Amino acid sequence: MIRKLTENDFAEAVTVICNSFMTVADEFNITKENAPLFTAFATDENRLRIWMFEQGRPMYGYFDNGRMVGYYNLMIKDKECELGSLCVLPEYRHKHIGRTLLEDSLSRASGYGCTIMKLSIVEENRILRKWYEDQGFVHTGTVKYDFFPFTCGYLERDL
Repeated sequence: MIRKLTENDFAEAVTVICNSFMTVADEFNITKENAPLFTAFATDENRLRIWMFEQGRPMYGYFDNGRMVGYYNLMIKDKECELGSLCVLPEYRHKHIGRTLLEDSLSRASGYGCTIMKLSIVEENRILRKWYEDQGFVHTGTVKYDFFPFTCGYLERDL
């Protein structure tokens, strides 16, 4: 079941986000020392408050028997929507939860009047890039930021 999150869900959402993104950090040698702003290290309840209350990002969780096991948020700017922090706990992967969350995000973005969905990934994560491309996303470019030891890859899809 997917539902919109409230501030009462923040502690559980932080756990899901950090634990989910930690597998990416481990795989690509991303550490708190070399990338303190990476999602696995920089997400806390205060950041979620900023996303929800200052940036107006709706947040959604996937629940299995009352436990949050997946998460995403949407940054809505006019007709464009950015998918943020879509993730699934490692022990729940390969059960189509990620695809279900993605489909839900596309539907909700369309309902908010968006005509395009954008997202960013760790570019070196070829498996994730292919997964998004298999879902209809097109790779639009990369940027190498000084504060990350990896390259950011950008993808988008028409809604």
